[in-house]
Amino acid sequence: MLTLSSCQQSKGKVTKAIVEVKQPNIVFIMSDDHAYQAISAYGHGLNNTPNIDRIATEGVIFNQGFVTNSICAPSRAVMLTGKHSHINGKVDNILPYNWDQDNFAKQLQKSGYQTALVGKIHLKGLPQGFDYSNVLPGQGEYYNPDFIENGVRKQYQGYVTKVTTNIALDWLQNKRKKDAPFLLLYHQKAPHRTWMPEEKYFTLFEDKEFELPANFYDDYSGRLAASKHEMGIYKDMDVVYDLKMLDVEGALKTRYRKAFENQYNRMDSLQKKVWDAYYTPIIKDFKEKNYQGKDLAKWKFNRYIKDYLRTIQSVDDGVGEILEYLDTQGLSENTIVVYTSDQGFYLGEHGWFDKRFMYEESFRTPILMKYPKEIKPGTTIDKLVQNLDFAPTFLDYAGVEIPKDVQGESFRKLVNGEVSEWRDAIYYTYYEFPGEHHVKRHYGIRTARYKLIHFYYDIDAWELYDLEKDPSEMKNLYNNPSYAKVQKKMHQQLKELRLKYGDSDALTQTNLTRYLKAKGLQK
Repeated sequence: MLTLSSCQQSKGKVTKAIVEVKQPNIVFIMSDDHAYQAISAYGHGLNNTPNIDRIATEGVIFNQGFVTNSICAPSRAVMLTGKHSHINGKVDNILPYNWDQDNFAKQLQKSGYQTALVGKIHLKGLPQGFDYSNVLPGQGEYYNPDFIENGVRKQYQGYVTKVTTNIALDWLQNKRKKDAPFLLLYHQKAPHRTWMPEEKYFTLFEDKEFELPANFYDDYSGRLAASKHEMGIYKDMDVVYDLKMLDVEGALKTRYRKAFENQYNRMDSLQKKVWDAYYTPIIKDFKEKNYQGKDLAKWKFNRYIKDYLRTIQSVDDGVGEILEYLDTQGLSENTIVVYTSDQGFYLGEHGWFDKRFMYEESFRTPILMKYPKEIKPGTTIDKLVQNLDFAPTFLDYAGVEIPKDVQGESFRKLVNGEVSEWRDAIYYTYYEFPGEHHVKRHYGIRTARYKLIHFYYDIDAWELYDLEKDPSEMKNLYNNPSYAKVQKKMHQQLKELRLKYGDSDALTQTNLTRYLKAKGLQK
C-alpha cells in the first residue's frame, strides 16, 4: 500500500488525513523476436492478433518503440536494470550477467510487491528479485520443455507456449497472496527460431501465398556491413533446422540437421505422429520439385513466414487467457498490462530473418500497454521510447523512488497526457561479432527523422539515413554533400549521447576484449 498524506482545515484546526492508495499490479508480457509487423494493431495485414490488439484498444500503442541492443539476453538485462548494456555488463549472449546488481523487481519486492518470473529470461543463474521463478534454461524448447523452478530443473509435457501460460496462471491463482500488489513477468519463447507451431495451428495460412517484401532482393549497394551478413532467407536459412524438412531417408543433409533432430526427438510418439502427418507430404513435395533460384527463395520465405506467424497465434491465445483471468478476478482496473518483445525481427525485409542490425525492423519493437486508471483507450504515442524505460516507468507507477543510476526515463506522464516534451534521440549498440549471422559491431543514434550508424572492429564504415524519404533504409547518404549539415549535427548528437550514457571508444574496446577472450579468439 502506498500511503499519501494531505492537510485539511476544520474549525480553525489543521488536521492530517491519511489516504491509502493501492499500488497497481503489473503484468509484463514479453515474447521473443516478435516483429511489430506481425501484430495486427500495427496495420501491416500479415496476421490477426486480437488479444494483443486488445491491449492497445483499451490503452496505448507505441509507434516508435525501440531497443538499445537487438539480441535476446542483453535486451532482457536492459529491461531489468534500466541501464545500457555497457553499464549493466551484459553486452552480448556470451558474457555473463551479474544478478547481484539492482533491478526493478528487487525494488518492487522491497516495497511489498509479490514478484514472479515465468518463461524465458536467457540470463544464467538463479533470478534475483523474484519470490517465484520458473524459467526456461537458455533458449528453451518448443515441445516438452525443461523449466527451472526456483532453481530445480524438471520437464513439462506439452507445447512451450501453453505450458508457460499455465505456469503463469497457476501462480496468479494459487501461489500469490491475494492481499498484496504483484509483479508478474510472463515471457514466451515464441516466436524465436526454429518456429515450431502448436498442433492446432499447423494448417493456419495453408491456402495463403505471402508476397515477398519489396526489398527482398536487396543488393546492399553502399552498405558494406549489410553485404557481409549471413542471415539471408535464400542463402543461409537451413531447410531442415529452420524449415522442418527432416526427411526420414536423411537425403537432406544440412549444417544444422542434427540440431533439429534433437528438437524433434523431444516429442513423444503421439506428438511425432501428428507432426509427421502434416510435414511428411510437404517434405515429399519439396524434394520432388527441386526448387532453384527465385522459386526456392519464394518457397523458403513462405515456409518461414507461415510457421513464424503460427507460433505467434499461440502467443496471442496466451495473452487472451491472462487478460480473461484479470477480468474474471476483478483485477483489470488496477493492473498495468504491457506487451512487448525483446526486439524486432526481419520478415524478409532486405532478404533477411533474425535481428541484430540497427535497421528499423530489428531496432524497433512492439510496445502496447493498458492501465484503465490512467491511460485513455485508443491512445497513440509517437515519441522515441526504449526498453531502457520500462524499469523507471514501473517504479514510478508503484510510487517507488527511481535510483539515480537508472538511465531510462519513466513514460508515465507521457501516456497519461501530462507532458509532451520527450527525448529527441536514442542510442543503440551491438557487440556480438565475430559471431552467428556475421553482423558487424556497431553503434548509432536515431532521431525522429535521421539515423547515423558506425560499423567498426574489422571495418570502419559510417551510414546515414533519411527515414522520411527512405523508410526502408536502402540509400546510405553519409557521403552525400546535400546532407553534410545533417551529418555534422548527427555526429554531435551521437557524441553527446555517448557522453550522457557513459559510453566511449575505450569502453567499447574493453568489451571487445572481454568478448574475444570468452570466445577463445584472444588470450
